[in-house]
Amino acid sequence: MAQSRRSPRPAHTLFEQQFHMSNSVRKAVFPVGGLGTRFLPATKSMPKEMLPVVDKPLVQHAVEEARAAGIEEFIFVTGRGKTAIEDHFDRSFELHDLLEARGKNDAIKAISEWLPSAGSVAYTRQQEPLGLGHAVWCARNLVGDEPFAVVLADDLVMADPPCLSQMVDTYRETGGNLVAVMEVPAEHVSRYGVLDVASDMGSLVEAKGLVEKPLVESAPSNLAIIGRYILSPRIFGRLENAKKGAGGEIQLTDALAAMLGSTPFYGLRYDGVRYDCGDKVGFLHANVVFALSRPDMSDEVREIIRNIAETL
Repeated sequence: MAQSRRSPRPAHTLFEQQFHMSNSVRKAVFPVGGLGTRFLPATKSMPKEMLPVVDKPLVQHAVEEARAAGIEEFIFVTGRGKTAIEDHFDRSFELHDLLEARGKNDAIKAISEWLPSAGSVAYTRQQEPLGLGHAVWCARNLVGDEPFAVVLADDLVMADPPCLSQMVDTYRETGGNLVAVMEVPAEHVSRYGVLDVASDMGSLVEAKGLVEKPLVESAPSNLAIIGRYILSPRIFGRLENAKKGAGGEIQLTDALAAMLGSTPFYGLRYDGVRYDCGDKVGFLHANVVFALSRPDMSDEVREIIRNIAETL
């Protein structure tokens, strides 16, 4: 299975053609309704998803990753105080005119070239912070009856090809539900949803179960789910009447577990590095790494790091 992911075979029969067409992923859901309390006071008046990594908000990184994976429709599940996200994905005619008058052509490109096309962005409200599963369920009417991606902007992944692109390629072969996974230290498993592995095929693993934030001593593995999912629309039926789980929230992992046996479930060990930008240290780490990857500033940043290391 892992080998076929690297070299996908073309579909020849009518059944294969229909299977691959049904596994086309066109829509992505971005749950952005969280309060961002770990970044207070910065997030008192600013959505945490708008925190910049170098000069680009986290949510823009997420959308650009999705677009690179072939996503055509971008669905944001928002809440109160998130209008800055809507404004960010709109055109600012006043700013454009000002930059144009000053001859700032590079700045004009920076605020407009990456924007999704008109009509491809939609917003819905979560209204209550009831967890990731509830946020995904709130997007049901916009997703409809087709597979879709879920991208958490807090999880910033540096990868080439992008993490979601790797997942879309794999999903064409697997169908069902697919999550991105990484191996974490055993003492950290209680922070994640963790897979119970049925078979390990290298980059791809088939799961027979999963546990949300297990105790270290009872974790079924150290394969942790990060904020990238490709899901069957049947998950909305499982989320419809879902009960609160770990943390008193409606957990997406509980709905995935309930589908085991009726829907294939896989984890993909993606190629890349994930930065937890929901954590202050992880966010700072991402800023340093992404700055160092920029040819226009890497030398200066390295010099700053050297000076800090020598001073402290």
